[in-house]
Amino acid sequence: MGKRLRKPVKKEKDFSEKIIKILSKNANKAFNYKQIGAKLELDDTQSRNQIIKDLKILASKKTIIESEPGKYLIKAVSKEYYEGKIDMTGRKTAYFVCADLEEDVFIPTNNLNHALDKDFVKVYVYNRRKGKRPEGEVIEVIERNKTDFVGVIDIQKNFSFVSTANPKMYTDIFIPKDKIGEAEQGDVVLVHIEDWPSRADSPFGKVIKVLGKPGEHDTEIHAILAEYGLPSEFPIEVETFAQKIDTSIQESEIAKRRDMRDTLTFTIDPKDAKDFDDALSFKKLENGNYEIGIHIADVSHYLQEGTILDDEAYQRATSVYLVDRVVPMLPEVLSNFACSLRPNEEKYTFSAVFEITDKCQIVNQWFGRTVINSNQRFAYEEAQYIIETKDDIIPEEISITGTSYKVSEEIVAATLKMDELAKIFRRKRMNEGAISFDKVEVKFNLNEEGEPEGVYFKVSKDANHLIEEFMLLANRKVAEYIGKQKKTFIYRIHDEPNEDKLIAMQTVIAKFGYKIDFRNKGDISKSLNALMEEVNGKKEQNLIDTLAIRSMSKAKYSTDNIGHYGLAFDYYSHFTSPIRRYPDVMVHRLLQFYLDGGKSADEELYETKSLHCSTMEGLATNAERDSIKYMQVKYMQNHQDQEFLGVISGVTEWGIYVEIIENKCEGMVRIRDIKDDYYTFDEKQYALVGATSDKLLQLGDEIFVKVKNADLVKKQLDFNFLRRIGETVK
Repeated sequence: MGKRLRKPVKKEKDFSEKIIKILSKNANKAFNYKQIGAKLELDDTQSRNQIIKDLKILASKKTIIESEPGKYLIKAVSKEYYEGKIDMTGRKTAYFVCADLEEDVFIPTNNLNHALDKDFVKVYVYNRRKGKRPEGEVIEVIERNKTDFVGVIDIQKNFSFVSTANPKMYTDIFIPKDKIGEAEQGDVVLVHIEDWPSRADSPFGKVIKVLGKPGEHDTEIHAILAEYGLPSEFPIEVETFAQKIDTSIQESEIAKRRDMRDTLTFTIDPKDAKDFDDALSFKKLENGNYEIGIHIADVSHYLQEGTILDDEAYQRATSVYLVDRVVPMLPEVLSNFACSLRPNEEKYTFSAVFEITDKCQIVNQWFGRTVINSNQRFAYEEAQYIIETKDDIIPEEISITGTSYKVSEEIVAATLKMDELAKIFRRKRMNEGAISFDKVEVKFNLNEEGEPEGVYFKVSKDANHLIEEFMLLANRKVAEYIGKQKKTFIYRIHDEPNEDKLIAMQTVIAKFGYKIDFRNKGDISKSLNALMEEVNGKKEQNLIDTLAIRSMSKAKYSTDNIGHYGLAFDYYSHFTSPIRRYPDVMVHRLLQFYLDGGKSADEELYETKSLHCSTMEGLATNAERDSIKYMQVKYMQNHQDQEFLGVISGVTEWGIYVEIIENKCEGMVRIRDIKDDYYTFDEKQYALVGATSDKLLQLGDEIFVKVKNADLVKKQLDFNFLRRIGETVK
């Protein structure tokens, strides 16, 4: 990588845009032509005359003001200037996204002026006439979205450059010789951008952490975390603080709580779960109704506000579930032990207890702190076995997941009755307009070294739905209880779907013979549910599930309750997972505060906290997605000689995306690698069209592919096109 040279100043016939940029950056200062020439590093007579001419033209258009003879100011209020975010395209161009504009503004590469993806910027917008695509220029970077980046270091004699695998990061980062740290040639490093001089092609940075060698498993996993600013371990002082917490169960504390240790209670979780933050209790009442308790680990009892442990949990805001590990929100002493509702152990909980009729009517409800003792720990597979066996003879011992234990008739009866009630709750939700997204989750069988040996899909069954419905009930009723008091609370909100995205989705799914009913909000949700049911098990299911989810607004946390569209709830919060979600901890604290008679809390403070938690949730989701992509690439590296049947999941001008049916791994076949014809992209048909044969490669087509390249660092798969389904090998 050669040394960067300063570009010579380019003579221009029109300096209007540069003049506007200078005046905009110095909005309260007047400039004459000499000062502007100095800013532009122009001192020849021809350029100065052009500057004088451009100043007069801009003043005549009232874009700028001649505040005194020969001195000019930017007009104080101009509709051409907007503030918003940069959205890089991955092709060194960007779009400017601003709520005050009807459409996104195109930003050419040479108008980015050092802005990076998701930076908050001020932009000058031009070409706003009808029929013209609006374009703009970044005038000022107001706030960087991020300043830390992961990349591979290339060390030269006197300096280094770090290049990233992120396609939206269009520049490498210059590292002076004295800021390389312990990095060696080719290392994956975390760098911090310190400065970006106005005339420099690249930003200047320093190495703050060496992550390892490219392609190594731990290096790539730590690189994913570092890319999103997520921690990989707890600071020693936080671990020390957590270890010193008294986690013993005290009689004095039990006396302050509702004692439910004698009520039948059990947990249902994934078979490999280490933390159990929710349990269900069941009791049949003398009047024929059922008392069902949803018991949640009382994390707020141990996590006291103002401590370094609480500060760390808030900053993390969520646990991160990578493909081979969990990065927890709380240290293990709490997440896996003190707060985990393990069987045959007394635990402090925060509970929502309901009296429910056979028809799922809520007769009574109670919220408060409790103490429980779980009788049984089930894996989903074991609870599912009970549900599916039903009236047949239940064996004395269950051994579905490798552990054998006795199951009482009482627990079997409770599980079956709660399954009945859950199905009624679910049916009611669907009838009221809730949308059912049971998207297939890709999981990997890993060996002891963390290498993927197989792929399987996680599918939700009745046991999953049983837990889901009672967690939804608790979340909804807690939110409703506070919401109707009009007090500050943290809600989980979900806006109506984006109509433009739904229309775009309709265009795609029409290729498969499906359609969405747009007549009203209720019709859309019913139509989407019918679509999800219709595509279930078909080759295009994953593609259509993904499109449907992308058409939805993103759920987030807020003190402003607008309801939850996807669940069809007017009130909804997150109450049930405080071990792994900080908003649930805040909900517990607020609920107890109000149960104790507290007045409405500071709304602005909790809105700020809600925004932070939503942001961290988004980063964690991106990291989780990247870890799955990484493991898919790793898995496919070991299957490079194998043919796979895939479905075309995307079509672009540079090639087709193909999702392999048997393992959901997605890669690209580049247009130049399809050798049986010369293909061009037809946007209307979502297809590549052969020039001589008129053959189509379009969305939903099944084709055979083979791995061409598996890039672990970029988390990218390239395929070779072999043949269409039904064609023979040539």
